[in-house]
Amino acid sequence: MKKVIITAPAHNMLETGFRENGFEVVYAPDITYDALMDIINEAEGLVVTTRIKVDKNLLDAAPTLQWIGRLGSGLELIDTVYATQKGIRCMSTPEGNCTAVGEQALLMLLALKRHLVKAAFEVKKGLWLRNENRGTELGGIKVGIVGYGHTGAAFAKLLAGCNLQVLAYDPYKSAFSSSYISEASLDQVKNEADVISFHVPLTDETKHMANLHFFNELKRNPIILNTSRGAVINTADLVQALQSGQVSAAGLDVLENEKLGTHSHREQDVFNALKELPQVLLTPHIAGYSHEAFYKMSAFLLEKLGLKIG
Repeated sequence: MKKVIITAPAHNMLETGFRENGFEVVYAPDITYDALMDIINEAEGLVVTTRIKVDKNLLDAAPTLQWIGRLGSGLELIDTVYATQKGIRCMSTPEGNCTAVGEQALLMLLALKRHLVKAAFEVKKGLWLRNENRGTELGGIKVGIVGYGHTGAAFAKLLAGCNLQVLAYDPYKSAFSSSYISEASLDQVKNEADVISFHVPLTDETKHMANLHFFNELKRNPIILNTSRGAVINTADLVQALQSGQVSAAGLDVLENEKLGTHSHREQDVFNALKELPQVLLTPHIAGYSHEAFYKMSAFLLEKLGLKIG
């Protein structure tokens, strides 16, 4: 019988779907790398998220592996080059959680522009500060989107009714302009955007693309949003840009090191400085974690595998 190993929490319809299509399913959402190494030798399929690194050694231990399915977007933890050489198909499901990520980016933007989190905590402390929390509307601003894939496009779609202009930069896409979306260079985004939102995979090209040099070139003291990968931004440089006013505020759903208990002394110092800034909104990598996305990511994976969904 064909075997698939699911190495991360997944909607129960995924396991059901595999079983209905004749698979033996090993559902092991907490499995370690070493434990996976011990059982992957008979697997035809492997389902992952961002917890297990699928490297050359793991792939060599899987002689029957035919495909790897990533729930969500980004394949940076999979050695896709080596997998392809071995004839292993690698696929992700960004269609499943792109709406959720787009909504989170919009929510973070609105929260920062209207001081929602700050004001809510103040009221709970017995403070009624109206003038100090006067917000700014979205109408008339320019939002720069870096990376116009599924999540970048989903964010742009949600901005359609906000009476603003979107400047979208993506060196690998073209011909996507519309009445409110303009294809732009990265320099245009730096020069004109009041908000810059990152929607890129983590690659050698994008790692620390938002660094001190990037922030020094910004012209409009924008809000920075990141719902992609933490290492796209150099966090220490962002803190410096926030402290100097080069960046007016930041909404981060991701961090360079999200295992807070493992921070080095330098990482801890940077994180302490970041979280103390009142113009910073932090959430624990939940942008793509809606109930609907939890279902859709599994459904899209089954669909891409050509399997029937009961």
